[in-house]
Amino acid sequence: MFPYKTSLHINRKSKEPLFLQLTNQFIHLIKEGKIPSGTKLIGTRSLAELLEVHRKTVVACYEELAMQGWLETIPKKGTFVPENLPLLKSEDYKESEISNHVNQVGFSYYKSNLPGKIIKKEEGWLYIDDGVSDGRLTPTEDLAKIYRRISARKNITEHLGYTSTQGNEQLRSVLANYLNETRGLNISKDHILITRGSQMGIWLSAQLLLKKDDVIVVGATNYASADITFLYQEANVLRVPVDENGIDTVALEKICKSQQIKGVYVTSHHHHPTTVTLSAERRICLLNLAKKYNFAIIEDDYDYDFNYNHAPILPLASHDVHQNVIYIGSVCKTVAPVFRVGYLIASKEFVNEASKIRGFVDRQGDALQELTFAEFIKSGDLDRHIRKVLKVYEKRRDLFCNLLKEELSAYFSFKKPKGGMAVWLILNKNYNWKQVSEIAREYKLEIGNISRYDMAETNHNSIRMGFASKSEDELLELIKRLKLTFQKLKH
Repeated sequence: MFPYKTSLHINRKSKEPLFLQLTNQFIHLIKEGKIPSGTKLIGTRSLAELLEVHRKTVVACYEELAMQGWLETIPKKGTFVPENLPLLKSEDYKESEISNHVNQVGFSYYKSNLPGKIIKKEEGWLYIDDGVSDGRLTPTEDLAKIYRRISARKNITEHLGYTSTQGNEQLRSVLANYLNETRGLNISKDHILITRGSQMGIWLSAQLLLKKDDVIVVGATNYASADITFLYQEANVLRVPVDENGIDTVALEKICKSQQIKGVYVTSHHHHPTTVTLSAERRICLLNLAKKYNFAIIEDDYDYDFNYNHAPILPLASHDVHQNVIYIGSVCKTVAPVFRVGYLIASKEFVNEASKIRGFVDRQGDALQELTFAEFIKSGDLDRHIRKVLKVYEKRRDLFCNLLKEELSAYFSFKKPKGGMAVWLILNKNYNWKQVSEIAREYKLEIGNISRYDMAETNHNSIRMGFASKSEDELLELIKRLKLTFQKLKH
């Protein structure tokens, strides 16, 4: 007889119902073959007495097992494990092999070759980022109040089901008005697709624009995630120089004269990674080239709100009269990366097609979060937040640049950025970032993945170093650890 009493265990402190505890243990024993096919189980009354539980608990257990197909009841004969129940084939592994085995895949699949993004932070360490907002400045209480107020509305249930893949209609209407007023656009809600951040907008644009061997032009230095997105489409990525006025439109025109291109990707405020702003002259030139050679401009305006020396130049999209621009932005940088609310703006036809694709990879966004941000923007809270953090980030930029100049000018050259959240640091040719990164870890300073900036074709020996996410004390500590790193490098 099977040793029920020693094989089945009841944990009365567990939140899991007793009958489910028994059910799961029976399933495990049957799968392992310890209770083989065809076995007749003891009666519910006898098992209840053995385990010291109520008979109804065992009855519920048997009924659940029968409903799942693990048991069958034959009238006047009893309850059995079905004869035709196949055994789950398994292999015996040594204890040292188990961890390796559970990480293996039992089927073939195509690897993406995409870089991973694993962020694991340890206490006491400083982590250099490439320019992100400071989450400590996020107006979480204000956003939470709006969210709670919206959630308490009587009609909230109409927003809890499946809705448009284009995004919440109220947010699209509010965004259209806001962007028309602040960025000189001329759009309606039908021109907007709500995305989960700028990266989704870039990916959707690439899906519609690019097939294998199609040509897209980017800067010689460029946002790494955009490059990867285009290359993953098997597109031919051509690069043009970038100087203090942004991408070189003369070099771009030479390419246009020699071959058909499908698109140009630009970060107009401020070029990622070098932080320069695309000049007004080149913006007009780029728009004229797009009209003449019939290509799309993907304008990733991730950094529009952060200008310290002057008002931002209006985006390319505000001057686009021929529907060549796909305008992409988000509130992730402005408020906090955790709020995945972005937008793709283009002609109605393009937005409709992008919405179709979005529906198959991410059925829709978070309607409650989108409603929250609609109210956050409409009430003026977003503008107030931007004005507040601009003052903080400008002060941090000034401190950081002064410290770099005073303490580390022998190792770096840089230009003080007019906006954004990062500085483009060019390392002295006597050093390389790999060496710096390795020694910096000795001082609990993590520089991160340097390869996304220092591409083989450019070899500029530079990285973006963010200042916005760190307090003044943290910036002082960062400079201190960098200085210790270089002092050790010299010896």
